[in-house]
Amino acid sequence: MNARFVTKKIHAFLDYPVAIALLVLPFVLGLGDSHWLALWLSVGTGFAAFVLTVLTNHQLGIFRVLPYSVHLAVDALVGIVFLVAPLAFGFSGIDALFYWANGAAVLVVVSLHKPETATRETGARSVRDAAAA
Repeated sequence: MNARFVTKKIHAFLDYPVAIALLVLPFVLGLGDSHWLALWLSVGTGFAAFVLTVLTNHQLGIFRVLPYSVHLAVDALVGIVFLVAPLAFGFSGIDALFYWANGAAVLVVVSLHKPETATRETGARSVRDAAAA
């Protein structure tokens, strides 16, 4: 079994709930006790994640102008920023745990992404498909 099982479709269905969670959970959890940025970094990232999802070329993208590879790169960058933010800004307690957990989760999902062949995104025929024809 391939350890990389998160397909483009699975990822697409995770994007909107994650964006909403990043917008709502900071208020539900009362983030911001250790630093005001602990609240607003998540809210800003949630808004940006929602826009990114709307613009991404995948099943649930609305405008589909950004390649999925760009979306994955942005996700990886967000994961790294979330892991570093508590140290850089002095987040502690629930603030730090929230960012460490989310950063780790994002990087796990990105690292478990199942690569797709270029033929699926470009519509071109692969060598194997051409040989089978």
